[in-house]
Amino acid sequence: MAINPADAAAAYRAHATPVPGPSAPSKGDAPAGGSFLDLVKSGVKDAVDSNRAAERLSIDAIAGRADLTEVVTALSHAEATLNTVVRVRDRMISAYQQILRMPI
Repeated sequence: MAINPADAAAAYRAHATPVPGPSAPSKGDAPAGGSFLDLVKSGVKDAVDSNRAAERLSIDAIAGRADLTEVVTALSHAEATLNTVVRVRDRMISAYQQILRMPI
């Protein structure tokens, strides 16, 4: 069974509620560390920015304006970032599937 990551994120967003307790933030306050959604958005934004920087350096290298070492370093960083994003996505989907299999 394939699960669309966007559907998983939408389901999380629809059912996300703060945990009640003495230190729970009020409805108007953001959690001190940010929300899980903010963390995911930040990670995706970093991955996109890394890939754009690598593409920009590659174009500059083709035009003769960039050093080959810089291009290889940027591409390696972009590849590592993409691999990390893919692994996190796979873990999120796996966790979501495990939650779906839990008996109610």
